[in-house]
Amino acid sequence: MFPAARLPLAAAFVALAALAALALAGCSRPEAPPEPIRSVKVMTVGMEAFESSHEYAAEVRPRIESHLGFRVAGKLVKRQAEVGQRVKAGEVLAQLDPRDFVLAADAARAQVNAALTNRDLAAADFKRYQALREQNFIAGAELERRETTLKAAQASLEQAQAQFASQGNQTAYTNLVADVPGVVTAIEAEPGQVVTAGMTVVRIAQDGPRDVVFSVPEDKVAAMKAGSDVAVRLWSDNTKLKGKVREVAASADPVTRTFPIKVTVDGNGLTLGATVYVSPQSLSMVGAPVIKVPTTALRKDGNGTAVWVLDKPTMTVKSQTVQIATADGNEAVISSGLTPGMVIVAAGVHVLSPGQKVAVYRERSAAPATTVAQEAAPILAK
Repeated sequence: MFPAARLPLAAAFVALAALAALALAGCSRPEAPPEPIRSVKVMTVGMEAFESSHEYAAEVRPRIESHLGFRVAGKLVKRQAEVGQRVKAGEVLAQLDPRDFVLAADAARAQVNAALTNRDLAAADFKRYQALREQNFIAGAELERRETTLKAAQASLEQAQAQFASQGNQTAYTNLVADVPGVVTAIEAEPGQVVTAGMTVVRIAQDGPRDVVFSVPEDKVAAMKAGSDVAVRLWSDNTKLKGKVREVAASADPVTRTFPIKVTVDGNGLTLGATVYVSPQSLSMVGAPVIKVPTTALRKDGNGTAVWVLDKPTMTVKSQTVQIATADGNEAVISSGLTPGMVIVAAGVHVLSPGQKVAVYRERSAAPATTVAQEAAPILAK
């Protein structure tokens, strides 16, 4: 037995040990709660038919659009053409001030008269000397000089006549005339404006076939071949027409960096400037088997795109990088990364982490209609 004096000291040591144990228990970290099991919607990856088609907005344009301008420079004094006006071949569209050209034509006419007079004098002189030569009153050399003078006068007359005809043409060029029937699509000069030779004043869309023009990006132009079929749909009434690619641009547009495509359409009833929609058959993937997933299944993973793949035995998820080829409506078409039969998370992807346990979310089934009717009958009876 311990001496009586040592009992209080031993009790004190026991109390201190108990307090130390309690302090250490209070300082230790509590055990982390288990990670919650999240419910997610899943889907099984399979092959489906592609449903969407490439459709582009296009515009109806004339096959040939003439940019008409005066062949001489001058001041525009009158313009008869208006945008949207239908014109015939030979119809006057605009006029320049003709006064300077009329004066030049008068001067050329005067030169013709002067040259004609000189030619007539030389012809009369040659005729007289020819008679004298027949009578041996003059030498042959003298007659040859008169013949040369006559030929020079004749050449001067022909030159003056050519200049007069050219000046007459210049005067006629002061009238801008439609050379083909069509519709005026633009006016680029107004009365009072001084125009240069060749400057576009009026643009005319020639009557005849129309083209449907649209543009495709660089990655699609290789599939566009001349003669390939194109489905055309009118915006106004959804009328469907058949067309064929007529021309593929050899270079990209410098502004949009796209390649213009011209399509010829059966029938000439298209309105100029109308909006239509085209679906090139060479770009169509309708019916092709592809792997599609909803956009809610995709998430950003570093510099790429990924989905969560469900491991059924452990009910955990792991990240799988995928490549997106295109879109089909509200779904993404996957080109690589998934195979048929895989089970992926279709919704709730942004709250998951690799290796996390999940549970498959199951929607509550609606109560049968007969049960609801039976429950509601007593209420209606009251």
